[in-house]
Amino acid sequence: MIALLVLCLSGVSRAQFSGPVLSNSTAVNRTMTPTTDPAILYPTGRDIHLTNGDLLTIHLYGGESFAPPVRVSLDGSIQLPLIGNVHVQGLTIHETEQLIAERLTSAGMYRDPQVTVVLTESPNQVVTVIGELHGVIPVPGERRLLDVLAAAGGLTPTASHMITINRPGIAEPIIVDLGTDPARSAHANIPVFAGDTVVVAKVGVVYLLGAFKIQGPIPIKQNSPLTLMQVAAIGGGLGFEGRADDLRIIRTEGLERRVLHIDAKKVFSGNAPDPVLQTDDIVFLPTNNMKAAIKAGGISTLLGIASVLVFAVRP
Repeated sequence: MIALLVLCLSGVSRAQFSGPVLSNSTAVNRTMTPTTDPAILYPTGRDIHLTNGDLLTIHLYGGESFAPPVRVSLDGSIQLPLIGNVHVQGLTIHETEQLIAERLTSAGMYRDPQVTVVLTESPNQVVTVIGELHGVIPVPGERRLLDVLAAAGGLTPTASHMITINRPGIAEPIIVDLGTDPARSAHANIPVFAGDTVVVAKVGVVYLLGAFKIQGPIPIKQNSPLTLMQVAAIGGGLGFEGRADDLRIIRTEGLERRVLHIDAKKVFSGNAPDPVLQTDDIVFLPTNNMKAAIKAGGISTLLGIASVLVFAVRP
């Protein structure tokens, strides 16, 4: 019994975690840098290029009934009266109009035909939204980012305001920070185009475990930095039974688990830096067994322990 009390008072018992200890200089909360290049954010001259599955309506001036609606076949061609098979895969609307006019002229059907091509339906002219929002949004040409997000259901409380756009032909993802100021939302409302994939990430979460008054997940709102003191305040503060000098931040990077030992007393007193937490960090505050027993049993437990200690040291 005495040995047990001495063990509790000495605080020798420790929770065990695998993985090396991080240094205080370890980089945390690596941030995404918004894209600022106007040529990427606001590209010019992005015409619609036809592909298989597109449904076209073709009008000929003076001969409105030239052809019924025709769909681009799997080999990228369309079949038209008078001129037969026309390959339009990869052509723009304007290039398709010119090609059909040239074919009609070379076939001797018309001298100077005025051809108009209308893209009636296109299963490929869409923007895909994934992550916290899901949807396949029709985009004939271009639409604005906020319109696409609204069509996908609007941002949820768990959705990040840092949006990633993967665009064919662009090596690096386009990063757009929607921010939280409505007055500046126009700056983030960039055009999106068919073929883009809009990724809406989930807001980061930090988990509180151990001798905090409140345990559970704490969201990192809009990817703003969240420090140890802030998350402890959200968790109701450190419990009386917690070993504040041995707080641990448990971080998983890939398949590797790392543990950073923090003296929360020094952090709270301003004698040590306040660590910035990272998404999916686990903040664990171990329990001092003696303090836990006192908290659970109240003054009667404290008096009982004192009497045992007095008896133990009596000659």
